[in-house]
Amino acid sequence: MALRAEQLKDELTEEVVRQVRGRLDRSRVDLAERFVRQFYANVPPDDIVQAPADQLYGAAIAMWQWGQRRAPGRAAVRVYNPRVEEHGWQSPRTVVEIVNDDMPFLVDSVAAELNHQGLTVHLVIHPVVRVARDADGRITDLMEPEAEADGASPESFMHVEVDARSDAATLERVREGLERVLVAVRAAVADWRAMRAEVHAALDEVQATAATLPADEVAEADAFLRWVDADHFTYLGYREYRFEPRPEGGEPLLNQLPDSGLGILRDDDVTVFDGLRHYQSLAPDVREFLRAPRALMVTKANKRSSVHRPVHMDVVLLKRFDTQGRIVGERMVVGLFTSAAYNRSPRDIPFVRRKVAAVVERAGFDPRSHDGKALLNILETYPRDELFQASVDELYDTALGILHLQERQRLALFIRRDPFDRFASCLVFVPRDRYDTELRRRMQTILESALNGSCTAFYTQLAESVLARIHFIIRTETGGTPAYAVADIEARLVQAARDWTDQLKDALVDARGDEAGGELTVRYIQAFPTSYREAFTAEAAVHDIERIEAAVRTGRLGINLYRPLEAEPAELHFKIYHEGRPVPLSDVLPMLEHMDLKVITEQPFEVTPASHPTPVW
Repeated sequence: MALRAEQLKDELTEEVVRQVRGRLDRSRVDLAERFVRQFYANVPPDDIVQAPADQLYGAAIAMWQWGQRRAPGRAAVRVYNPRVEEHGWQSPRTVVEIVNDDMPFLVDSVAAELNHQGLTVHLVIHPVVRVARDADGRITDLMEPEAEADGASPESFMHVEVDARSDAATLERVREGLERVLVAVRAAVADWRAMRAEVHAALDEVQATAATLPADEVAEADAFLRWVDADHFTYLGYREYRFEPRPEGGEPLLNQLPDSGLGILRDDDVTVFDGLRHYQSLAPDVREFLRAPRALMVTKANKRSSVHRPVHMDVVLLKRFDTQGRIVGERMVVGLFTSAAYNRSPRDIPFVRRKVAAVVERAGFDPRSHDGKALLNILETYPRDELFQASVDELYDTALGILHLQERQRLALFIRRDPFDRFASCLVFVPRDRYDTELRRRMQTILESALNGSCTAFYTQLAESVLARIHFIIRTETGGTPAYAVADIEARLVQAARDWTDQLKDALVDARGDEAGGELTVRYIQAFPTSYREAFTAEAAVHDIERIEAAVRTGRLGINLYRPLEAEPAELHFKIYHEGRPVPLSDVLPMLEHMDLKVITEQPFEVTPASHPTPVW
């Protein structure tokens, strides 16, 4: 099947080439043919074999025409709906065409922006083509992939098909968004060496101030920065801040150093981390935290990255000290920890390993004991971003709380507040068999309400444990979070996670006591079908269980004539309990008619008590 698809793709490509030879001027055929072959060379066959050759010809030639002229150092972006009468070819989807200097992060950044704008990506064709251009930016030659030639540079030709959008304003908004993203990608890629140089300069500063800081603090900061620079961090931006005295005296001001920005922070007006920009408005204890004699801290940016991955960026703050060990400023590096950073054991990561060791030491467990091994596993599988950002005290309290859960199937909530009061990190543990999308939505709504914020991200872990872990990030406004008690929010989450079987268990224990109620719970917890649970409350089920038990014990028919609270005055409900098989309505009808009752509807329910050989109807 795969071979046949490849053959179909080759045949289609040759048909497109024949159209190029037949439809273009002879002077243009050579370069266009070479481009078409490179354009479709690495496309998966299944992506194009169902398309007509005319459409494939149109897509390739339109892309080639769009890339004919491009200003140096700028991306050429077009978003349009191809029509034969206007563009010479037709597509059922909206088409995005981008020509840019080849560089990292292009495809994933473009795809993320399109998804951000609510568009589904259906097809991406992305050859990297080595072209030569003249002084006006016009293509003069196109090289084969393996050829070497002076004056030729690799360029990205990207054809993307997305959901059809006809509104001109929408198409322009998409184009503008893509151009902003491509500018950010170019800035990050162009300045990454300069950002690395600043990190190396920070390393030198850390060593120069070694005498004024605790030795272990200096050693760990040095090791962390070297670890970051060893392909564990994607540099996206850099900026410096400095403390300056107030003219009237008092606490110094923290001001941005003009023109210190690199990468996505080249523009001084671009903000990604309000904690430093609005330093004076921070709470006194937070300002004190920033001025504490610690070499570095790791936190999250306010904004999501538009480069590489659409997640909140990681921020590394590096303190700057004078020769007396006084803090004189901050270096801020923003970017993304790489997948290698997330896959390493936290005990191998500088800065994080100190926290892990401190938690283990404070807990005092023998590392060979059950609790010692369990605690280490909790820390190894802890959300990695939390390990970077949480304090030792916060990690200790949460890790011990998780340890005390063990394998108990109960819900638990742990909340960590961001030091800058921008978000709350909420870890919720819930019995795995209860977790589903609807419960996650209910819990998210409760957390947003209790913390007066909005959920910007959630991450679910379904491991071998009986508990599922859901990590919610709730964005809050500085000073806008109401006072809350974790126990109260947890109680609301517990109530949201309760289902009909929980209510039945409680109702049976209330009605019959712990022992008898527990025995009946085991027998009936899974006995009632979904249709019954949707129609009757758990309290009603308790009364039905009593009659079912009597019918099974005596072997006689059980009946119950009653009027529900919501029933009309002339409406009655009649239940029959019979072991083995349902009672035919024809057997009951004469008795009901004799009582001057008219049957409106009938609904049988099959109840299957555990360890009972036959069902009860």
